[in-house]
Amino acid sequence: MAWLKDTNLDGEHVFLIPLERSHSDALVTDSKDGKLWGLWFTQVPSPTTVNDYVEAALKDKSDGVSLPFVVINKLSGKIIGSTRFCHADASNRRLEIGYTWYSKSFQKTSVNTETKLLLLNHAFEELKCIAVEFRTHWHNMESRRAISRLGAKQDGIIRNHQIQDDGSYRDTVVFSILESEWQNVKKNLNHQLRKRCH
Repeated sequence: MAWLKDTNLDGEHVFLIPLERSHSDALVTDSKDGKLWGLWFTQVPSPTTVNDYVEAALKDKSDGVSLPFVVINKLSGKIIGSTRFCHADASNRRLEIGYTWYSKSFQKTSVNTETKLLLLNHAFEELKCIAVEFRTHWHNMESRRAISRLGAKQDGIIRNHQIQDDGSYRDTVVFSILESEWQNVKKNLNHQLRKRCH
């Protein structure tokens, strides 16, 4: 029986639904907003690679190791980015939240905080995870700060973890939140959301 099942995650400002091929055009538009693929230390797809990105995500989903979502802005009803559960290990009840990106217009808003709250809530309270990981490039300082603000703690650095498309080596910083930490993390994320909305 599959551990990761299609589900919708409903928040006050955002709505997460499972990724489908039909979402590709909207993600192309999001990718163009800010040209985020130009940052060498991120894995945001370019307008020409979105289709490959979606196909890879759906393959991982069919293999049972990923559950990709699109993020919808409830005010406009438009898709504004993507995120997913990935590297799922059902037998050990662990997974990673990754591949998260939003159109530039929605960065540094409440969108990321609420998206992560919805994902973490589902991971710990529905999937009964014992730990949730986050990983990012050593040089992606903004991402590292954002992950820390969520309440995740740094586990360590995997050096020469991956070979990038340009041949360079990626050092990956690993963070996690444990099930014993979840209730305090949840309180903190709700507090951050209330501050942003008032």
